[in-house]
Amino acid sequence: MTTVDQLDRPLRCLRISVTDRCNLRCNYCMPEPDYVWLPKPELLDFDEICRLAHCFSRVGVDRIRITGGEPLLRRDLSKLVHMLAATPGITDLSITTNGVLLAEQARGLADAGLDRITVSLDTLRADRFEQLTRRRDLDKVLNGIDEARHAGLGERMKIDAVVLRGINDDELLDLLDFGTQVGAEVRFIEYMDVGGATQWTPQAVVSRDEMLSRIAEGHGPATALANRGPAPAERFVLSNGTVFGIIASTSAPFCASCDRSRVTADGSWYHCLYASDGFDLKRQLRSGQSDDDIVEGLVSCWQRRHDRGAEQRAGMTDRRSFVPVEALRADPRLEMHTRGG
Repeated sequence: MTTVDQLDRPLRCLRISVTDRCNLRCNYCMPEPDYVWLPKPELLDFDEICRLAHCFSRVGVDRIRITGGEPLLRRDLSKLVHMLAATPGITDLSITTNGVLLAEQARGLADAGLDRITVSLDTLRADRFEQLTRRRDLDKVLNGIDEARHAGLGERMKIDAVVLRGINDDELLDLLDFGTQVGAEVRFIEYMDVGGATQWTPQAVVSRDEMLSRIAEGHGPATALANRGPAPAERFVLSNGTVFGIIASTSAPFCASCDRSRVTADGSWYHCLYASDGFDLKRQLRSGQSDDDIVEGLVSCWQRRHDRGAEQRAGMTDRRSFVPVEALRADPRLEMHTRGG
């Protein structure tokens, strides 16, 4: 079954957050000194998550990504991976992690049936890592990447790096070289004004075109690869065969092909990173509704979808951070770390 929205975009990729907590405090995502957390009793349990995954698979979802917060903070996560891997119709099961806890969990995740892993790594310099994350855990992340490779998760590993002007924009070539060294495809991400990016300014954004120019200066020009499809990253290849991606949500939005949606750890379904309101799936799960009822609701909601959040933001003349601090504290589901990137 294929379900399409008002702009003829299919529902194919689902990102499921398993926790809003994180063990880093990256300044582009969680810059504030304190946060309001979702009540733990309100978080979906593994059976509820898997039931939702089954319902989503019935309406066309075939790719699931486990997110957070930091998903490896969720206890017994490999058990959930094993359960999700058995969901009919799901052909790709992945996870995005900051890598701090990856070394101790990589083997269990691989054995449980995880297909792919993406590690967020914005810098290779210990002092800069601490500046960005307010933690001294770079060695743990690098060890986690190494253990993931040994566990068999290295074949399609990706490394995501948010590029911020004046902070890590001088490391593009270093990160590319590191990706080649560990056999991972690096994806550079433009700094986005989503969720809790309360310190976002246009001046801090390094655009796709500027990134390509800087990479060309060091490694020669990159050639764009065809057949991007609904993927968030435009992919390029260098003359030495290195493939990398750029996610240009800020300067070149790709809303027209977006097939992704997100479920928060407490069961709110958001159709867009910039959406202000979500659909309460937890209420349906816990009020005795049947799977058929839930499927019918998913179809109805997606068919009404017309979100173009990034495109609308790009057209603003006085663009600033999306949500003020007061609103984030009133509704933590507006946070990027709550709804999952």
